[in-house]
Amino acid sequence: MSHHDIRSAVRPEPDQPMLDIADYVADYTIDSKEAYETARYVLMDSLGCAMLAMKFPECVKHLGPLVPGATLPGGARVPGTSWELDPAQAAYNIGVQVRWLDFNDTWLAAEWGHPSDNLGAILAVADYLSRRNQRDGGAALTIRDVLTATIKAHEIQGCYALKNSFNRVGMDHVILVRLASTAVVTHMLGGGKEEIANAVSHSWIDNGALRTYRHAPNTGPRKSWAAGDACRRAVTHALNAVKGCVGYPSALTAKTWGFYDVAFKGKAFEFERGFGSYVMENVLFKISFPAEFHAQTAVECAMKLHAQVADKLDRIARIEIETQEAGARIIDKTGPLANYADRDHCIQYMVAVPLIFGRLTADDYADAVAADPRIDALRGRMTVKENPQFTRDYFDPEKRYIGNSVQVFFADGSKTEKVSIDYPIGHRKRRAEGIPVLLRKFEAALAGQLPAHQVQRILAACSDPVAFEAIPVPQFMDLFVV
Repeated sequence: MSHHDIRSAVRPEPDQPMLDIADYVADYTIDSKEAYETARYVLMDSLGCAMLAMKFPECVKHLGPLVPGATLPGGARVPGTSWELDPAQAAYNIGVQVRWLDFNDTWLAAEWGHPSDNLGAILAVADYLSRRNQRDGGAALTIRDVLTATIKAHEIQGCYALKNSFNRVGMDHVILVRLASTAVVTHMLGGGKEEIANAVSHSWIDNGALRTYRHAPNTGPRKSWAAGDACRRAVTHALNAVKGCVGYPSALTAKTWGFYDVAFKGKAFEFERGFGSYVMENVLFKISFPAEFHAQTAVECAMKLHAQVADKLDRIARIEIETQEAGARIIDKTGPLANYADRDHCIQYMVAVPLIFGRLTADDYADAVAADPRIDALRGRMTVKENPQFTRDYFDPEKRYIGNSVQVFFADGSKTEKVSIDYPIGHRKRRAEGIPVLLRKFEAALAGQLPAHQVQRILAACSDPVAFEAIPVPQFMDLFVV
């Protein structure tokens, strides 16, 4: 950590973590075929999530310009709409769409989060920049460029999350979306290492949003637009940096006034590994259930038990759930649940619904389903505790499991087997099983929002990886305009 004299006006060299990000974004060549293949699925899945979100008025009301009439003809498009916006507001829109249903990809470690949230900023800037270039006689970015930026954003967010717990100091994980997006879109806009480091310094100076909106008693829908807000802020920092706005070299380490002292209890960041393509290769997809990821395997366990308990719900004496430490800490909730955002972050609710109905969809968090008295009756009979082995496997870099178990006990003394699942279908170890399901999820999401001829054009464009990567970004975004 810097020992820079608080009284001295001599500006130090930029903090090393900011330089490391700048070096990686500007110089590192991604040579992993698996990373590019996985990034293609990430892009498709994220756009599928965006289309699914368009069914929900609470999401749609966030879309469009910040104030009526503030559109930008020739600007960045918002998928599933006809909006053309400045890139910062478009980043907010796309970020809101991708994140709304808590159904896009996930990364879990000391911190958790959703690296594909960065696509809000990446897609908006790529479309805006490409259309501007084409008007000026230049070339558009291609989908390959988008995938490269996406891999690097995943890596920055994910590598910071491995050893640094922002939630432990009360901050929301979208601080890492803002960080990663700021870095990659500054480079996309033409910024070099100095501009990237400057922009990143502003991202740290912003500090972090409080994550109280993800926890009882304040859980609410801000968690569904917080990543979009981070994307918008990232684009603002990037645009300012390429204009020549100065950065703050010891934004992290400055004594008293830097991020470490103000927000991180004086600790410097720790890193398990250098930047490469590890995060994209190991990212977790939410394929079967729109549920907070620490509960994904708990939902899968409950689905397996549905047939054994559905006709005996009134005879259940108790339900035991074992989870990882993070799951026990953030989604174990008792008492009334105020809204859909409360429900999709409650492990008891996410287990009760599949036990009763044999399903868990986005609609199951709505008030109409939540009014079924059987859900709260089952929640009242549940206990949640940490399984230390699940926690160890969660942090093991060779595993990155997200284990849960569920067992149901009946009043007559009988019980079901204890169903335990270490990792969900979206895990790297289940890619062969998961990708066909992911593709069906994508196609169904498109079909639910777009005309059939448009769906077929999108599916055709995505089907050939080589041809897909060569598509100019504006041409691809055209496919989603309605």
